[in-house]
Amino acid sequence: MYLSGRERKMLEYLLEAQEAVTIKTIADKLDVSERTIHRDLATIERILFDYNLELHKQSGVGLRISGSEADKKLMMSEIAETPWSEFTPAERQTIILSTLLEADEPVKLFTLAANLNVTTATVSHDLDQLEDRLINFRLQLIRRRGYGVRIEGKEADKRAAISSLISEHVNTADIVSFLKQRTRTSYTDTISDRLLGLVNPEKLSIIEQRVAQTRDLLRYDLADNAYVGLVVHLALAIERLQKGDTIEFDQAYLNEISQTDEYAIAEKLLHNLENDFDMTIPNDEIGYITMHLLGAKLRADQHYLIEDSSLDVAYQAKEMIDFVSNRLGKDLTYNITLLNDLVAHLKPSIYRLKKGLTISNPMLDEIRRDYDNLFKIVQDAAGEVFPDIAFPEDEIAYLVLHFAAILLHDETDASMRALVICSSGIGTAKMLATKLKQQIPEIKQVDNKSLFDLENTETDDYDIIVSTIPLDEAADDYILTSPMLTKPEADEVKRAIRKRKAAVFKKPHEQTKWDSEQSDSRQKLERTQTYSAAILDVLTSLDVKRLSGKTSQEMLLHEVCHQLAENSVLNNPESVKDVLIDRQAKSGLGIPGSHLALFHTRTDEVMQPSFTVYTLDSLLKIQSMDGTEMMMNTLLVMLAPADAEQELLEVLSYLSSLIIEEESIHVLESGDADRIGEHLSKHFYKWLNETIM
Repeated sequence: MYLSGRERKMLEYLLEAQEAVTIKTIADKLDVSERTIHRDLATIERILFDYNLELHKQSGVGLRISGSEADKKLMMSEIAETPWSEFTPAERQTIILSTLLEADEPVKLFTLAANLNVTTATVSHDLDQLEDRLINFRLQLIRRRGYGVRIEGKEADKRAAISSLISEHVNTADIVSFLKQRTRTSYTDTISDRLLGLVNPEKLSIIEQRVAQTRDLLRYDLADNAYVGLVVHLALAIERLQKGDTIEFDQAYLNEISQTDEYAIAEKLLHNLENDFDMTIPNDEIGYITMHLLGAKLRADQHYLIEDSSLDVAYQAKEMIDFVSNRLGKDLTYNITLLNDLVAHLKPSIYRLKKGLTISNPMLDEIRRDYDNLFKIVQDAAGEVFPDIAFPEDEIAYLVLHFAAILLHDETDASMRALVICSSGIGTAKMLATKLKQQIPEIKQVDNKSLFDLENTETDDYDIIVSTIPLDEAADDYILTSPMLTKPEADEVKRAIRKRKAAVFKKPHEQTKWDSEQSDSRQKLERTQTYSAAILDVLTSLDVKRLSGKTSQEMLLHEVCHQLAENSVLNNPESVKDVLIDRQAKSGLGIPGSHLALFHTRTDEVMQPSFTVYTLDSLLKIQSMDGTEMMMNTLLVMLAPADAEQELLEVLSYLSSLIIEEESIHVLESGDADRIGEHLSKHFYKWLNETIM
């Protein structure tokens, strides 16, 4: 079988599509005219006929390939092994870009043309297209007669461009498979071959082992794409450092993040790599690795608003929810899950955007197509709430997933348990989980796991496994879907569910519904008891006091910490006072639109959870969460031990989000202890029933 590069890409695109695809969509993807696509269809149909496949053309709908899955897989396999004589324009430009990014010297135009088997005029046209693309990475294309072509810019931006190319063209699952050494994947796609050639496989393996050790030191887990991104980043850094390409990191910001746990972990990681590769790695690299760790998408069950600087981000997330609610005409403001998920996503994303680190979303086109109206609303919300940060469309698409997951949520009475394997982070996994629950009523519970978690997961505990990435031998029986769960994919899941239900019914020793209900009820009771104890600890600690004569934050916090020390809440009051003052200096703690400020921290000096309210007889100036100055007359202090249990942290996380609600602000500003206690008790009880029970 002979294929041109364009024909190969058309076939691959149509075979992978879950729904009909318009000719315009294909033309846009391949950067050719619709007339060209029409002209190629006759050849495509002839090739399909040899594989017992058929091309269906429906006016107003598009093209799709029909036939058995076995025939489709056979064709895909043979396409991958078939040589071709030309690249598509997009492929040529990717190859040119990777060549120039890797080169230390200018590259002659005729060299690029000979490498691609095209004319210099074609390469020149491709370079015109690349100039706009490079602007996104703050890089410049230098072209001079007799000199050649080279890319100029900062080393950090060059690395970002290379990482983006690898992310765009090399399947994450393939890299994960290689890293886990399940299979030594043979990359048959030329673009993947060329891009993976930018990193040394042996070095990649050593680096992955070190990153795995680092992962165990973190208080949270890394999504698969964040894990792989860190490994690839380090591999590129080692390669380019050994070539003499050094990177610079903003020293003021480096000093700021040097106090974080992530910095210490990054420092240890790079020290180990220095020994592994017998080389010296500059301190600037520690900053970039710290940024990776700080910018990683945290797992849904590992984020708490009490942590670090999350509360000011929570206020901004709340503003986004208010904006979207008003535009949609649907109240989402009391959805604590949405607020927590947005905070967990926004905090690292803001780090990355402020520092110019790129964000790539492979589902951008699908999300824009399926949620066009919501996409525009969220985009407007981001512009309104974050006027000083430019949110790219890729990042907006991730935010859309969080809102869409809540909007699609539908409680159903069902009996099946599903496991979702997804490598793209919280939003994507929750979107797929919600779609499964929405479209398949039998699914009662959905757990999200990463590919790295799979080998330690009892898959037999689940009725069905759905994955957005190929699992090879990692799972015996699973269904491969896209994160958006198309109708054909949903139908396949439904068929598997029906088959599973029938199999369960036939098993003589299968657990009965009554047994299952008993087990579920016991687990709920145990969870309720644990969370109730944590809530009661917080409510018992509640104290409302009046302080007078305090004319500065330091005087105020000195008095507060010493009172709490007398009540055996904490040791070393001066140390805790310094931590709280330092926390305020880094980011405002005043709640906008109120006279409240929330000082909060976790530290070894705190012996038991505490939430106290202090009303002042005069106003104090303080920095607000939105960066402005405001006047405060009510101080809220929320403290937790450094080794606090997960349940307590979740309770405090909910309390943090509750405090910034308008109703709570009025109650807390009243200084009425009975009213505050009743308000918190009522909302904790509601949260316990809706979230835990």
